[in-house]
Amino acid sequence: MSNKIALVVCSTREPRLNPFIARYVLEIISRQNCEETLEIVDISDQGLPLYNEPAIPSFLPEADPTPHYVHQHTQAWSAMVRQYSAFIFITPQYNWSIPASLKNALDYLYYEWKGKPAAIVTYGGRGGGKAADHLSGILQGLHMNAVSTAPGLVVKMSTMESVEGDQIGTEDKGRWRESGAEEQISSVFSELLEKLRSD
Repeated sequence: MSNKIALVVCSTREPRLNPFIARYVLEIISRQNCEETLEIVDISDQGLPLYNEPAIPSFLPEADPTPHYVHQHTQAWSAMVRQYSAFIFITPQYNWSIPASLKNALDYLYYEWKGKPAAIVTYGGRGGGKAADHLSGILQGLHMNAVSTAPGLVVKMSTMESVEGDQIGTEDKGRWRESGAEEQISSVFSELLEKLRSD
């Protein structure tokens, strides 16, 4: 049975570029021949309120924390995350950091994340480097096995308008290709696979 890798859509506001950029990243990494199953997981679909579990996640049983959560939304989120072997977090940069929705979703769990390989792809007016730095620190705190490189896609005010159907427009794709972003995303995915297969 192949490993499952989640591409996590990290913003929840509307309208948003995040789902389109996640599909763009999926399009790039799907070009590589791999046995792993790739799926998009959207945080906005999980119905997570601001963190409201009474127990500290790292104090729950490591082998199976899911039934020990109080709230159904947490149990469902735990069960979903546990089925994935690795994660690619695709996140915008909000005010030099990550969206609160992503931090909130991460904080709900611990053992479901611990030890699993992770990669970061950011986007923003300057590419999202500050968000990548913050998220990298958070993933380290969760004891995830994150790759060191984090590609950042520079978006413009016109990027949302350039969306064609359910895809990013050709102008933005061309600009990112010329900047080396596609090559970086492919490289990061290769690093993620190496970590996953060495575990």
